[in-house]
Amino acid sequence: MARLSQEELLTDEGIRSDGRKIDEARPFEVEVGVLTQADGSALVRQGKNLILAGVMGPYEAERHSQYLDRSSLRVRYHMQPYSTNERKSPTYSRREIELSRAIREALEPAVILTELPRTQIDVFVEVLQADGGTRCASVNAASVALADAGIPMRDLVTAVAIGKVRDTLVVDINDLEDENGQADFPIAMMPNKGKITLLQMNGLLTQDEIKRSVEMAKRIIDSLYAVQVNALKKKYAPLAAPNEG
Repeated sequence: MARLSQEELLTDEGIRSDGRKIDEARPFEVEVGVLTQADGSALVRQGKNLILAGVMGPYEAERHSQYLDRSSLRVRYHMQPYSTNERKSPTYSRREIELSRAIREALEPAVILTELPRTQIDVFVEVLQADGGTRCASVNAASVALADAGIPMRDLVTAVAIGKVRDTLVVDINDLEDENGQADFPIAMMPNKGKITLLQMNGLLTQDEIKRSVEMAKRIIDSLYAVQVNALKKKYAPLAAPNEG
């Protein structure tokens, strides 16, 4: 991929390479229960990202790997070879291992693992199409899939990546901004708890930029969270409605 100049990423008028303003998130859609054989599942469209998450469990963990006082949460993040402009090797990469760990660490504070001792919960994340911010989109999909599986949770987890291009903070970065920008700052939160569950950074931000990034992320996360909740309500609210006699 050819590198873009900062001016190509953000115009003097504050318009980004995909036509968005600096504080404008990409379109976000969530569909719940798309896999019939999984215990829970969700399909997320975030910009051009297309992320499928499936949950299996809880089920009894193997004796050698079980915890007596809680459940064990495992996450496998995987990018399909056709998910990027350049064909990705089907081999499980070190980056996928690292992102699997990051997604698990973002989700764990929300899952009440102590209610399910000696069990295992597996989360499988498949990136069908990638356009920057797949780590955050994967957290958003996996969180809804866990809720769909009936896993006890303190709250959903919602994530967005703040970036820096042309010395300007922008929300919900796309692939061009991720590859050519000055910084990438993924943030995940439990919105109702006001608790941050993931902070990572590539690049450099000042202390003031970090503070402003978190404030920007909170606003976007609130809007994404509402979409997650509404998607779950769309599936489950009709089941909870009383029968009309």
